[in-house]
Amino acid sequence: MNFKEIESEIYKRCNELLSLQKTDGTWRFCFENSLITDAYMLILLRNIDYKNENLIKRIADRILSKQSQDGLWRVYPDEEPANLSATIQAYTALMYSKDHSQTEEQLQHAKQFIINNGGLKNADLLTKVFLAMNGLYHWPKLPIDPAILFSLPLTSPITRYDISSYARAHFAPVLLMIEGKKKITSSYTPDLSVLIGKPDQGTNIEDWINLFSLLNIRDSYMKTKKDNIMSYIQNHIEPDGTLLSYGLTTIFMVYGLLSEGFDQSSPIIQNALKGLMKMFYEVDGTLHLQNSPSTTWDTSLILYTLLEAGVPNTNAHILKGARFLLTQQQNKYGDWSVHNPDATPGGWGFSIGNTQHPDLDDTQVALRTIAQYCSIPTTYYSSYEKGLAWLLSMQNDDGGWAAFEKNTNRYLIGSLPIKHAKDALIDPSTPDITGRTLEFLGNHHGFDLSHLSIKKGVSWLLANQESDGSWYGRWGVCYLYGTWAAVTGLIACGVHPDVKEIQQAKNWLLSIQNEDGGWGESCKSNSKRKYVSLNKSTPSQTAWALNTLTAISDQPDLCMKRAVTWLLSKQEGASYPTGAGLPDAFYIQYHSYDKIWPLLSLSHFYKKYY
Repeated sequence: MNFKEIESEIYKRCNELLSLQKTDGTWRFCFENSLITDAYMLILLRNIDYKNENLIKRIADRILSKQSQDGLWRVYPDEEPANLSATIQAYTALMYSKDHSQTEEQLQHAKQFIINNGGLKNADLLTKVFLAMNGLYHWPKLPIDPAILFSLPLTSPITRYDISSYARAHFAPVLLMIEGKKKITSSYTPDLSVLIGKPDQGTNIEDWINLFSLLNIRDSYMKTKKDNIMSYIQNHIEPDGTLLSYGLTTIFMVYGLLSEGFDQSSPIIQNALKGLMKMFYEVDGTLHLQNSPSTTWDTSLILYTLLEAGVPNTNAHILKGARFLLTQQQNKYGDWSVHNPDATPGGWGFSIGNTQHPDLDDTQVALRTIAQYCSIPTTYYSSYEKGLAWLLSMQNDDGGWAAFEKNTNRYLIGSLPIKHAKDALIDPSTPDITGRTLEFLGNHHGFDLSHLSIKKGVSWLLANQESDGSWYGRWGVCYLYGTWAAVTGLIACGVHPDVKEIQQAKNWLLSIQNEDGGWGESCKSNSKRKYVSLNKSTPSQTAWALNTLTAISDQPDLCMKRAVTWLLSKQEGASYPTGAGLPDAFYIQYHSYDKIWPLLSLSHFYKKYY
């Protein structure tokens, strides 16, 4: 490894990325998530008798391509034992495809695994709900209509805005079906009665409904109006026909509308199907339904990385990408405004179709490029000012920043006896979002510890460090991600690298470096809530670790040089998810990440030491 070698590699990787830009200024990589979207989409298409057998077959082939050698399905490669819910999803979808029968050897292991592990009743909540929507599992007996959430006034002890925006979007269509125990079936519906298992002694949904009793509103507002739910759905449909730009919520929406008597030829359902079709991405000759195509996110990250790598902001590709970002800034008052009513819109979302559901991570990374063109009053200047004001206004009262909304962190909801309630039902401050926001504000806007927002954010991060010196990352895998974001954010805002917390983080990183010089963390960390080694290195995680050490260290040590050598030797990364959605259920392999993070890390290393 030498100066010229690193410089040449940065130049090469920049040119490769520039060559992949589309004519509209975007970069479009696959957002490859767990197979749940493929399975549910196939089942939906069968239930509406969608006339395209080639499409059905390609989705089924996609599901089969993710089957492990033991005949089961996992949500990440090293998951042991196999994932019961994922195996149920895959098995059920293949039964609908009719190309595969229950007697085939390739599905016998899956069937027996489901039976041996307690059957459908032991699936996760989202899987059981979808099975019930298809008449394959019983709806639970509920002590109160859960749709009450959508009718309670904002002055109530709890309202729909006290749960996360992504939970609301999934719940709303289900609420149209659950009261009447509705189901959508077809001639393709398989018989899964042998897989159901022993009757439930209580369900996750019933645990959730007990919340209403705790709050003494059991007998209040009982006359829930369906039009409140329909109004929510209709107000959150994006121009592309999807519900908040998510594949799963849109599939659920189609089910809910069909159960309400909407004809599948109606514009609302046809537009939803068109929106879903645009989410498909071809992967290894099969079709994969991305839950939320990552075009805006990838484009923002790539533009920022290229600029950090030395590509001038006058470059035609950068200019074209920046103009695209201007078109994606949002001007609608979304649900975020309920807890933040005095703020003006100005954020960015994850997907191109997203016009009302901005998030803080996309906003801070988009602003990094917009900032390049703000030296004089222009459209960019106005855009930047609006985006910055919105980002600062979204800081939680505890000092941290969350993903989508402000102060949506009710302890009571996060403590419900529902698996991963803190991940699915609330949207709290997280080290990764807080750290990345601070890093932007410090390195790209010039804020430091004298600014109140920075002071509060830094205090929150320091108070939420793990005992081993790491930080937990909510949206990436996992402690490597959170530690990278936290440390780089703290240092960007003026925290000295020699402080105890930073040195603890450094020592932790060095203690888990692999013998080959890289780093690799298993998705198991996400569910166990403690670091678990992958026992092999990945490009993204190695880049995060090296970037962290670069921010801390005045001079590169041998461990850092070994990491650089590893990154220089890895042109293509291993297929392993490094994005996190929901523990044990939903992980993401960003096809862009192996191109983005190593380039960014090498660029920062090169600029600091050469």
